[in-house]
Amino acid sequence: MGNFFSLLHEQIQTSANRVFLEFGDRTSITYGEADRMSAQVANRLATFGLKPGDRVTVQVEKSPQVVILYLACLRSGLVFHPLNTAYTLHELEHFFEDAQPSLVVCRPSMAYEVRQLASRFDIEHVETLDENGNGSFWDQVSSQHDEFAVAERSPDDTALLIYTSGTTGKPKGAMITHHNLSSNILAIMEFWEWEANDVLLHVLPLFHVHGLCPALHCPIMGGSKILFQNRFSVSETINLLPHTSVLMAVPTVYTRLLSDNRLTTEVCQDIRIFLSGSAPLLPETAYEFERRTGHRIMERYGMSEGQMITSNPFRGDRLIGTVGLAFPDIKLRICDESGERLDHGEIGMLEIKGPNVFSGYWRNPTATEKAFRSDGYFITGDLGTIDENGYLSIVGRESDLIISAGLNIYPKEVEDLLNQITGVADSAVFAVPHPDLGEAVFATVVKEKNATVTSDDIISTIKEKLSSFKIPKKIEFVDDLPRNAMGKVEKKQLRIRHQTEFNSQAR
Repeated sequence: MGNFFSLLHEQIQTSANRVFLEFGDRTSITYGEADRMSAQVANRLATFGLKPGDRVTVQVEKSPQVVILYLACLRSGLVFHPLNTAYTLHELEHFFEDAQPSLVVCRPSMAYEVRQLASRFDIEHVETLDENGNGSFWDQVSSQHDEFAVAERSPDDTALLIYTSGTTGKPKGAMITHHNLSSNILAIMEFWEWEANDVLLHVLPLFHVHGLCPALHCPIMGGSKILFQNRFSVSETINLLPHTSVLMAVPTVYTRLLSDNRLTTEVCQDIRIFLSGSAPLLPETAYEFERRTGHRIMERYGMSEGQMITSNPFRGDRLIGTVGLAFPDIKLRICDESGERLDHGEIGMLEIKGPNVFSGYWRNPTATEKAFRSDGYFITGDLGTIDENGYLSIVGRESDLIISAGLNIYPKEVEDLLNQITGVADSAVFAVPHPDLGEAVFATVVKEKNATVTSDDIISTIKEKLSSFKIPKKIEFVDDLPRNAMGKVEKKQLRIRHQTEFNSQAR
């Protein structure tokens, strides 16, 4: 059967008596209980008349119930479409219009507004779910039958719809197939030498491919326990590290852990792997973490369109400043602008090919065609170099996409709003290094003549329409923006000018 859940289901049934999720005051759910609950949720989904291939858009706080909902969507053959909880109603319009979900699950506090918005796009079903597992959706779960046959799906059918900013202003939906998921997790399990007695500390959001895919699929495939945090807490994480063997995190997590003196070698003595991805890990963070804990963080590289692509090895050299080697069956190459392959050590565009690579962008054949070479290689948009031993280093991005704390921000979206503000003549939004976030959003603004607009005015205006993580951390006012002969803003100059802006920022 092509349904990825069939692969997971075999392991879930084998591990029925083992603890799956441990959370809150250390309440736990076994794999057997998760199996029955996912069947009940699948039956609950069926009450809405959903059919395999229909989209279920989910914008709720992280909770064990969301994990079960995800498994139930896979089981039912539905397409799970998670959204960042920071997205505003203004931002939701695009996702509702583009994804055309049959069901939206939102936070109870947003129910009225989301229902009003959903009605504009003929979305009939809107249900609620909060971080404690309460809400109109879950209220009807316990009364459902606890058996549900796994829906038939083709390996090439879409299982996940993950929106990514990519290189255009409007987010695009990456269609991740059942085969993409199964092939990637099998490669990861082999490469990271996952063990049945591993215990994963889950601190990542579930709307991101990092927290949703490897951070859930690896433990399930191993029958392993997950120590589940609804939201990242430095104190709780350090308290749980002695009971953990694997931590998957973004660089921001590691910088924040380093701010606590309780992070010691003794606390980390039973950790098998510290993994980092979703944003660049600064070398100084890596070296300081190794000094404090005795562990070298294993940096890896991935993206929505390819899930996990490379990783430093579990056994072998973990080279700081690189994202390691390609996972099994994944091919990498570095090319120039015309697609010609470059030699080892040369910097160019990273292109990838393999069973992990998504099938295309949802309802966007033009963007899909532009993203692939004629021989099937996907053009990642990341600039990199590969050494003679196959280690990949990411050195930048072709676009000016900002990745702050592992979250994608497209500058044009912010600039468009800035330029609508009375008193603003022009603006440039770009990334600058940040010790905690990896990259921070910085805005350079040109005022209209005699305008009195202030930074506070700008922030108060745009925060109603933008997620908090997209709001500039700092705004400067200038007379003119630097431009090249073609009139394009020279953001490279601006980045260089402000590259030490947050050096003194405390962790």
